[in-house]
Amino acid sequence: RRRRIEKRRGIVLNAPSAIPRKTYPHRVPVDLENGQILIGSDFHIWPGEASTCLRAFKKFVDDIRPAAVILNGDVMDFPRISRHPQNWESAPDPQEEIEAAQDHLNDIVQACKRGAHKIWTIGNHDARWEGTFANAVPQMRGVKGVHLSDHFAVWQKAMSCIINEGVEGGATMVKHRFKSGQGAPRANVLNAGISMVTGHLHSQKVTPLSNYRPYDIYGVDTGCVADKDHKAFLYAEDAPLDWRSGFALLTYREGRLLPPELVTKWSDNQVVFRGELIRV
Repeated sequence: RRRRIEKRRGIVLNAPSAIPRKTYPHRVPVDLENGQILIGSDFHIWPGEASTCLRAFKKFVDDIRPAAVILNGDVMDFPRISRHPQNWESAPDPQEEIEAAQDHLNDIVQACKRGAHKIWTIGNHDARWEGTFANAVPQMRGVKGVHLSDHFAVWQKAMSCIINEGVEGGATMVKHRFKSGQGAPRANVLNAGISMVTGHLHSQKVTPLSNYRPYDIYGVDTGCVADKDHKAFLYAEDAPLDWRSGFALLTYREGRLLPPELVTKWSDNQVVFRGELIRV
């Protein structure tokens, strides 16, 4: 009935319980009634052998054929152009990282089903690439090569991705980082009012939140696709890290988000998913 009134009067009517859809720069919308979305964060890709969970991520894309694949930030590390002091350990040059990431992301693209959304929400490490040029030589803005999209054209870049915006029990914000600390997933949903998926902290957990709504919302930390003992993390000084290598799978039914599921590294060649050990 609302649609007929809108068409007749040339107006827009929003249901009292719905959140009006808005268009924001640097945000990608995805609408999914029924299907799955695979989300990985903190790949920190260097040249050399792929991490256990990067191999697993490729396998899950191929096996599950999700409707969307989201790289939720820090796909690359870029230590050579970091503002933080360098250590003596050899680190790759940016071009080496880009070439390694191109190889791995091409594998993911090849495994995607036709028409799948391929989205890259930018992380703070990813931003080092364009930030270096913007700060040092802003006149290079229009030169090909200074933007990540020049090297990874297939992936849609954004600061965030909103899934099923305005859908009760289904609206989900995906961005690299928001709140900090051990309680970040819960703080994220308390502040956002909808489910939120982040990375950055590498801790991997799902925190449900219940209130007067007739459904739960979820705070998800996807963990890190990189191995937690990766050379990129030498800055941690061999401290005991409350991190987990893995990624997340979101499933939607009639637009509503089911409890998010985690894939977690078990050994150098196995991950855990739904109570099973999967070799990768």
